[in-house]
Amino acid sequence: MKSHAISLLALAGAMAAAVPANAQDAPAPAAPASSAPQTAAQFVEQAEATYNQKTIEQAQADWVYNTYITVDSEAVTARATADKDKFNVDTALKAATFAQQPGLSYDVNRKLSRMRTLIVQPAPSRPGAAEELATLTARLQGIYGKGKGTLKGQPINGSDIEAAMGENRNPAELAEMWTSWHDNVGKPMKADYVKMVELENAGAKELGYADTGALWRSNYDMTPEQFAALTEKLWAEVKPLYDQLHCYTRTKLNEKYGDGVQKASGPIRADLLGNMWAQEWGNIYDIVAPAGAGDLGYDVGDLLKAKGYDPVKMVKAGEGFYSSLGFAALPQTFWERSQITKPADREVVCHASAWDIDNKDDLRIKMCTKVNGDDFITIHHELGHNYYQRAYNKQPSYYLDGANDGFHEAIGDTMALSITPQYLVDIDLLDKSRVPGADKDTGLLLRQAMDKVAFLPFGLLIDRYRWKIFSGEITPDQYETAWNQMRLQYQGIVPPGDRPADAFDAGAKYHVPAVVPYTRYFLARLLQFQFYEAACKQSGWKGPLHRCSFYGNKKVGEKMNAMLEMGASRPWPDALQAFTGSREMSGKPMLRYFAPLTAWLQKQNKGKTCGW
Repeated sequence: MKSHAISLLALAGAMAAAVPANAQDAPAPAAPASSAPQTAAQFVEQAEATYNQKTIEQAQADWVYNTYITVDSEAVTARATADKDKFNVDTALKAATFAQQPGLSYDVNRKLSRMRTLIVQPAPSRPGAAEELATLTARLQGIYGKGKGTLKGQPINGSDIEAAMGENRNPAELAEMWTSWHDNVGKPMKADYVKMVELENAGAKELGYADTGALWRSNYDMTPEQFAALTEKLWAEVKPLYDQLHCYTRTKLNEKYGDGVQKASGPIRADLLGNMWAQEWGNIYDIVAPAGAGDLGYDVGDLLKAKGYDPVKMVKAGEGFYSSLGFAALPQTFWERSQITKPADREVVCHASAWDIDNKDDLRIKMCTKVNGDDFITIHHELGHNYYQRAYNKQPSYYLDGANDGFHEAIGDTMALSITPQYLVDIDLLDKSRVPGADKDTGLLLRQAMDKVAFLPFGLLIDRYRWKIFSGEITPDQYETAWNQMRLQYQGIVPPGDRPADAFDAGAKYHVPAVVPYTRYFLARLLQFQFYEAACKQSGWKGPLHRCSFYGNKKVGEKMNAMLEMGASRPWPDALQAFTGSREMSGKPMLRYFAPLTAWLQKQNKGKTCGW
């Protein structure tokens, strides 16, 4: 399954604005000598106006680079990154001096805080550092965007290799694709990545943080220590369910491939799980489907093809879901300017993402869409970013973001959970006579769990790995060893073969070279079940939770939009409470959703030695 993409505004600070060749760098407003609260307010007002313009220019420059990878577009985005980063760092340093003053209004104080915590890549203030960091970042993304693996000795690009990994059942060919991608994409990045970490850490320390990881963890309306503890608590809630799924999946893989490929005990071979990164396992549902109850009677990809769907029609269907909840249609420019399919004439970044170019209504998605069930789900997810972006577009610039980055990811995922058989009937994709009965519930839940539950430890470990790199606990000579150890610890998986010590397999995951904090996806996996459960209650749904579809319920849409409109203007517990009634993130709604499956898995695993 496709890895879920990020909203552009959730990356504010990671990317940057383009400026004409003759433009001067726009410094942050100077901090006046006066310490009156009104002076702080003036500083925020001036900084916000400049930040808004730079964010727009950033989006324009970065869109060109992502959709047209050339030496020139790489140079443009590198210059732009340096310009934006210097502004953000300068503003953050001055914001820290104002934040100590008494008598500040709520908004001034919150914006001063966000000026510091929204920076994902803090460059040191010394001359040339921002440009150096920007050049490294652009080069790393170029390596990823142009990366290729091989299949049967022939080159295959990233988008195609993802699809092939989901369909191929030949262990030797799976190992070839997995190994070649990680060798060709990850390893060439390592030297630049090491330099990038050094620069980012130096910048983070200037801003008053222990390292870049501590800066990232400060962006959740709590201390870095509190946030790390929260994520550990959430993982502890859901880990028993993951352990049961891992145990059952390993058994099925052993039955299919035998001990020579996959042993009946211990970790699972990463390349056998239907995904380049073993982050979601839904593509191997055919291997694990329960006897007699596993055939759901339909495949979404087959339904789309049978009804003559092309990529644009798939996106139109996604828009239709949001329209049914009362959200206004996407602007015409969305259809004119989005990259919905992969251009045949140039290199592009295929990783799916959602964009708001002008902070108003120039909404776009960037995908290399294929007509299959995975991309149908991805479309619903990406559009969630777009509708969130438009909902908060009347907020001041420093509030143009989700309540936290997990919220931004969770909105579209909530809609995707509603891609139930009933929804497919409602949009005339599935004939009512083919809706699976209650005897198929185990299969329906297992198919969902292979993506939703399987992802949880991966969503957690990406940042935990980087936090240790930023803190110095993992040194460059340990990058590969530590990565494999953590994947074993959290996911219970191993590479298909021995990995060289100088490899950098983590770099073969888009979000690492793109410098995208990843814990947002772990949070989103849990938040989506909180949102989904709340939406189903609001819609009056009475049946099994996993069968609920709130398609067409404008009451749900109205209440959800009220949360989305808040943007980042309030601490995330306020936003969570506005829609769900609770102020705490929790794994319990996910456990309630999968409760029937949990009981079934425990029966299947009885007598087996689970764990690794």
